Amino acid sequence: MESSELAGTVTQSMAKEDASIDPYFHLILNDDLAENNWPKVLDEYKKQPKHSLMAQTMSKALFDKLKNVQSSSGWTIARAINTGVCYPDSFVGCHAGDLDSYKVFKDLFYPVIEKYHVGYKLDGSMKHVTSMDPEHIKVDLTDEAKSIIVSTRIRCARNLAMFPLNTSGSLKTRMEISDSMEAIFKEMSSSDEYKDLGGTFFRHTTMTKEEEQKLIDDHFLFKGKDKMQAASGYHRFWPHGRGIFCSNDKKFLLWINEGDHLRIISMEQSGDIKGVLRRLHRGAVAIEHYLKKKYDVKDVFMSDPILGMITCCPSNIGTGLRASVHCRVPKLIKNIGFQKIDELARSMKCQARGTMGEHSEVTDTVDVSNWRRLGFPEHELVQDMIKCINKFAEMECLMED
Repeated sequence: MESSELAGTVTQSMAKEDASIDPYFHLILNDDLAENNWPKVLDEYKKQPKHSLMAQTMSKALFDKLKNVQSSSGWTIARAINTGVCYPDSFVGCHAGDLDSYKVFKDLFYPVIEKYHVGYKLDGSMKHVTSMDPEHIKVDLTDEAKSIIVSTRIRCARNLAMFPLNTSGSLKTRMEISDSMEAIFKEMSSSDEYKDLGGTFFRHTTMTKEEEQKLIDDHFLFKGKDKMQAASGYHRFWPHGRGIFCSNDKKFLLWINEGDHLRIISMEQSGDIKGVLRRLHRGAVAIEHYLKKKYDVKDVFMSDPILGMITCCPSNIGTGLRASVHCRVPKLIKNIGFQKIDELARSMKCQARGTMGEHSEVTDTVDVSNWRRLGFPEHELVQDMIKCINKFAEMECLMED
């Protein structure tokens, strides 16, 4: 293999022989990909009725065309498709290493993006728009919907244009990002304008056991340990360069280098969706302001006029936004089941997850969020969720115990 990107990489065969290699954190490459060869397992995956968007798009001819191409940060097609090759149940199955990846490997990424973000065309006829202003939301929660909502959480992913994405980033870039953000948090917390967003930055490497347990109890702590994410390179150098900023009122959080560089989060134990979005918007503006001040650049967040905000996974590009509520619908769960609930949500441009998130168990509550990301402003995606919750609340009220 000529590419320096794959030099010294752990392969699946090596991982089988070495118990110290942890698939939940280490970057482990498929054996064929490590040699820059077509991954033969993809031929088998393609015979299955369901396979990842990457597997639907990638062919041997396309692989051979791109195998010796690199992006500006050294990202390769082998690294891009590793997750979907190692884990066939991955829904998307590919990741970018930088903004350039989306253009250099557009023969892979553009079809995947159009399959995921149905209706959005990458032929130059469409452009992404951004607007977090909650005043543009035209639909309100019904009284019934307000009564079933337990909590609201809205987050957006952002990556700094001055660095490669974490999939191709180094320990040095992760540390530079976390050090910069720590300084920004201190400045923001001491300012008069953003003092209400002020709080504490907890690094994974230095937080005390008591602090760690408190973050776990509050359901704030991210802990990595995801095989599919590890296969993309997300968890390299764990836990260095990772941390959580938590505001004093616990309503505004940032995850640093969990996957993307920043995950900006606004949340509270209520159904005040517009208030939560308003806080997220204000917090994102504050972070952008301090980053511009520090780096003296016009555009601090990695973005593209057509693709919107750039993220590691093609599923999140555009807004990078996920707006969700936990709603209590025990009668709906009992009478039609979670699968039907999710099908109904998807028919309304939303998605349903288990009580504790994706792939988790369903008890008496479900997590409902927007499905769309690209081609629509943030306020419209939040409005999708409101409409879906209103429908669920109506159904819940009409059902018998």
